[in-house]
Amino acid sequence: MAKEDDLMAPGHRTCAGCGGAIAARMLLRATGPDVIMCQATGCMEVATTPYPETAWKVPWIHSLFENPSSVASGVVASLKKQGNDHTKVICFAGDGSTYDIGFGCISGMFERNDDVLYVCYDNEAYMNTGIQKSGGTPEYASTTTSPPGKHSKGRLGRKKPLVEIAAAHGIPYAATASIGYPADFKNKVKKALSIKGAKFIVVYASCPTGWGIDGADTITLAKSVVQTGMWPLYEIENGVKKFTLKLPERKPVSEYLGAQKRFKHLKEEDVAHIQKEVDEYWEKAEKSNCIL
Repeated sequence: MAKEDDLMAPGHRTCAGCGGAIAARMLLRATGPDVIMCQATGCMEVATTPYPETAWKVPWIHSLFENPSSVASGVVASLKKQGNDHTKVICFAGDGSTYDIGFGCISGMFERNDDVLYVCYDNEAYMNTGIQKSGGTPEYASTTTSPPGKHSKGRLGRKKPLVEIAAAHGIPYAATASIGYPADFKNKVKKALSIKGAKFIVVYASCPTGWGIDGADTITLAKSVVQTGMWPLYEIENGVKKFTLKLPERKPVSEYLGAQKRFKHLKEEDVAHIQKEVDEYWEKAEKSNCIL
């Protein structure tokens, strides 16, 4: 992948070590140039396209927080009207737009089974507007709207199971990915683009600013979340779930949580609670009909 041309130019204004920017570069290396990008408002939009400049070397359309999937559906209809059956349409948005604000339009796109690949770069909060909690924020994480204190452990409630929700619409393909495993991400993008209909990928994208980490540790954390079992890599194709990485042995969640400022307030019993939830997830997964 290092030898492939980047379709996202350097010199943009993302933070050093930005996981979203890395996800965008990996995505475009997998798609190639024959694509049209539809992007929601968010970190990647703000940092890559300060008027009149752009870092995108492919056709790129910015829409509102809530409707990039609707715009993408319109682009697909336009290409069809022109007889263009080769240009791929990609929707690219953060977790705030995807998990929350734009989900109504996304659900409609899934229901219609429009031929769009929707990729969410998940940095687990509204990073662009001040690190507020989103539906993608994990349990106990500290954000500016879920701060820890005497009566709070941070974000209460679990992260929304968005890939399963997407798959429940009956779309042909949904998957998780991580920028820490670029080959897995690239393979899933290529596989998704080979399938007609709506496709959905959530790629884990570390955020140095929101997570309280050094930019040099972005990839390390994106690997650690997988290695601890907190972010399983899998795909759901036509309703069948298959894990794409089997860990011979999972690392303790404390290795991942302890490296981030947003989890520094956790007590030993809190970490044990998260470890128990991860262990129970994998115990159920191994007993289910999921292919490991």
